[in-house]
Amino acid sequence: MSGNSFGQAFRVTTYGESHGLAVGATVDGCPAGLPLTEEEVQLELDRRKPGTSDLVSGRKEEDKVRILSGVFEGKTTGTPISMIVYNLDVDSSSYEALINRPRPGHADLTYALKYGRRDHRGGGRSSGRETVGRVMGGAVAKKLLFHTHGIQIAGHTLQIGRVKAPAPPDFDAVVKAQRNAVRCANEAKAMEMVQEIRAAAECGDSVGGIAEVIARGVPPGVGEPVFDKLDAEIGRALFSIGSVKGVEFGAGFGVADLRGSQSNDPIANVDGSPRLLTNRAGGILGGISTGNDIVVRFAVKPTPSISVVQQTLDMVTMEDVEIRVAGRHDPCIVPRIIPVAEAMVAMVLADLMIRGGFIGPSRI
Repeated sequence: MSGNSFGQAFRVTTYGESHGLAVGATVDGCPAGLPLTEEEVQLELDRRKPGTSDLVSGRKEEDKVRILSGVFEGKTTGTPISMIVYNLDVDSSSYEALINRPRPGHADLTYALKYGRRDHRGGGRSSGRETVGRVMGGAVAKKLLFHTHGIQIAGHTLQIGRVKAPAPPDFDAVVKAQRNAVRCANEAKAMEMVQEIRAAAECGDSVGGIAEVIARGVPPGVGEPVFDKLDAEIGRALFSIGSVKGVEFGAGFGVADLRGSQSNDPIANVDGSPRLLTNRAGGILGGISTGNDIVVRFAVKPTPSISVVQQTLDMVTMEDVEIRVAGRHDPCIVPRIIPVAEAMVAMVLADLMIRGGFIGPSRI
């Protein structure tokens, strides 16, 4: 296995490098009959594209998607859906000095050690630009989930650097969080987060943070015990995103401070069905969805490409050297990683719901 494909029944393969000709994705396993347009995929891509403000990379990419196959007369055919975005604003000059000098915090070193060679231009395959393909696949998955079950998926920022925001009051507030540059549901904290990012950028540095994704409307019973548990698959999906260093569900690591009597969610009859009255489990028990909102948070490390002087190794001379990373980089990738995380959660749900019989494998 090459590690470039994700999922079983709903399978997404991404391709392309940061400074190559194009990036894209192929979705295999989407049932026939799903209404799908380039405009719908484009809406998701626009949420992650660079060059939209001074808080993100200055790289100017239209990220205009073309659907090459798998859709006929506005509906999926059940055959592979291939999508492509051409790279237009490529400038590799700032990476020439780094050919043999891996950037600290990046995959430069490990790619070189594993393969013996690497594409040094913008990180090649290990660049955050690879996530364009994930968002394409996620756009199809999101449409499939909403069309068949009304499932909605939205993410928001809880923390950037030292600035922490309170949990939003409801799902609508999470959806509305997309309106500001940092995707934080609390407007006052959003302004503080903007200042935190700008302060780091002025020093040539970067900051990380914590984001949360909520999936609403997932029916109970999604997940395949024992090794394909819903939370295990979502965790694997989120950890596959570059810079994600921690994942937790529901109360998460907070359960360490609780007793069982406090962490357990009471069960009751709600409108004729068993439901959990609280959601400290994050919508998943035993690896299977409960019918409550699925709530997952993830920690994102500071962007490793910074202009602060850092120590590295010249892989040819084997001498210690110092470098400054030039080029166009996000001082904080938390806001732009949220649509990527939403995409990965959607892909997991689409895959497991087809496998579990919630969605027809051939047509809808």
